[in-house]
Amino acid sequence: MPKLKTKSGAKKRFKITGTGKVLYAQRGKRHGMIKRTNKQIRNLRGTAVLFEGDARNVKKFFLPNG
Repeated sequence: MPKLKTKSGAKKRFKITGTGKVLYAQRGKRHGMIKRTNKQIRNLRGTAVLFEGDARNVKKFFLPNG
């Protein structure tokens, strides 16, 4: 049976915490800040926790060794 490889894109986008939750960076802060309100920019700071159903799929298909 061959080993399962981690998807390279997922490796860069997600992080699994010690308790098994999946963290991801907020989207919408790469460019075009001039259009966004200061409140939007403030609220997009940091990381967020992925919903449970999505997290299950990420761990199963994209980060099998994570």
